[in-house]
Amino acid sequence: MAVTDPIADYLTRLRNAIRANHRVVDIPASGVKKEMTRILFEKGYILSYKFEENGPQDNIKIALKYDTVTKTSAIKDLQRVSKPGLRKYKGSGDLPRVLNGLGIAILSTSKGVMSDKEARKDNVGGEVLCYVY
Repeated sequence: MAVTDPIADYLTRLRNAIRANHRVVDIPASGVKKEMTRILFEKGYILSYKFEENGPQDNIKIALKYDTVTKTSAIKDLQRVSKPGLRKYKGSGDLPRVLNGLGIAILSTSKGVMSDKEARKDNVGGEVLCYVY
């Protein structure tokens, strides 16, 4: 089945797996999704990930991270910002701060997909894909 917004599909699969308290979620892979997964892992929002090659469509297997005491997920919310019908671009001076720096914004820039903190450091702007906190 063709998906019109693959990034929204990625975020929705993560959100649904977290709400159902799943430990692992499988997501169809693409280059942008692989980079978003890498960023989520580096920032500590997911436990681990693995890229699987099987046939025409690769998969990303993501192990979700939960607190052992309270059983709550490390990801509280995922919000899609830029949509296919309305793209949201920000310059290097206007980059968003999510929850006053406690969350991250994932951006697609001319230097690749990166978090808002990396984009500020490299002084680049781009399309704001999503907020994670």
